[in-house]
Amino acid sequence: MPGRRHGRSAACYDMVFILTVLGVVLILEGIPYFGFPGRVKQWAITLQDIPERTLRVMGLISVVAGLAMLYLIRFL
Repeated sequence: MPGRRHGRSAACYDMVFILTVLGVVLILEGIPYFGFPGRVKQWAITLQDIPERTLRVMGLISVVAGLAMLYLIRFL
């Protein structure tokens, strides 16, 4: 049947994919804290000096870049 492999539904594979991506994100987010905790603290202090508008623009650029990447991967 389409959408089924080894007795699993498509929804099950979607959940596995989502949890896999979440796991990779947690690994990538944790590397700086594990490897360079002092630099992370310095960066956090520096972050306070950046205007909120600049942080919002940086966040928006990241979101748009991520969405564009997902679109390109999924539909091209």
